[in-house]
Amino acid sequence: MQEKSIAVLFPGQGSQFIGMGREFMESDQEAGKLMDLADSISSAPLRKLCLEGPMEELTKAIYLQPALTAVNLICWQAVKKAGIRPVCFAGHSLGEYSALCAAGVLGIEDTLKLVAERGRLSEREGRKNPGGMQAVLGLILEEVEELIDTLPESSKVTVANHNSEKQIVISGDHETLSGMEELVSEKGGKAITLNVSVANHSPLVAGAIPDFEKIMAGIPFQTPETPVLFNVTAAEETEPDVIRSIMSRQIASRVRWLEIINSLVDRGVTDFIEVGPKKVLSGLMKKIVPKSTGYRTFQVDSPETLAKCLDGLDKG
Repeated sequence: MQEKSIAVLFPGQGSQFIGMGREFMESDQEAGKLMDLADSISSAPLRKLCLEGPMEELTKAIYLQPALTAVNLICWQAVKKAGIRPVCFAGHSLGEYSALCAAGVLGIEDTLKLVAERGRLSEREGRKNPGGMQAVLGLILEEVEELIDTLPESSKVTVANHNSEKQIVISGDHETLSGMEELVSEKGGKAITLNVSVANHSPLVAGAIPDFEKIMAGIPFQTPETPVLFNVTAAEETEPDVIRSIMSRQIASRVRWLEIINSLVDRGVTDFIEVGPKKVLSGLMKKIVPKSTGYRTFQVDSPETLAKCLDGLDKG
């Protein structure tokens, strides 16, 4: 397939569903082997959780982070085999590890090791500092930050994801998030509790960083073969040691997704392929990029959706 102006995007936590990856695992021996590898590295029944649940168990960070990454990479294997060659990668939060693997920064085993450890440390911090996440709809970033500024200094809530102009995700302790619902409503917005078990990208999980840095120190990072735009900086980086530092901070830092997508558009990307479960990132695209730009979105998480993607690209 001829190279097009394609960016591949990998989803993160919140995209999971029971049955994810099933069609590829049933039809492709390599997909099954990758999931077996993830099971082995994480010492957890990830295949069973992906295919049978229960969702309550699958959603725990210690299982979800390696499980979702394995499914993302299974989908990417199929996309790569089909001959699709993107000009850039990006991954939303946890999805950034899939992007690093696809770009050649990390090997598959090391990627799975890192996300298994990241999930374990996230779960640990979540038990120490219980919290959650909310999507705030209808308010811009500055309005959400103003609301947070009105809270007592002792409150533990922060902007976790800047997903689109009027979709901001906040992280914090349960009590403060409960209070934020009312404040957001009074301001004319709406707060929706997300199906996650930890207050990701907030100070509540920052305690994981020192231990995660030690783990990453033993993992080889390579120069990206294809550009990656990073959550923490919304920019490209090529130096392996700098990438390692960025990824250690990513756990507790804001995901600058709106800036990443705008940067990809500025680079001339016209075709965006979401590689992994559901269409969360495709939905965000519609909120970020005007239809008048002529961009196209595709999503691949099964042989059927891959065929639709290939057909759409061929017609472009």
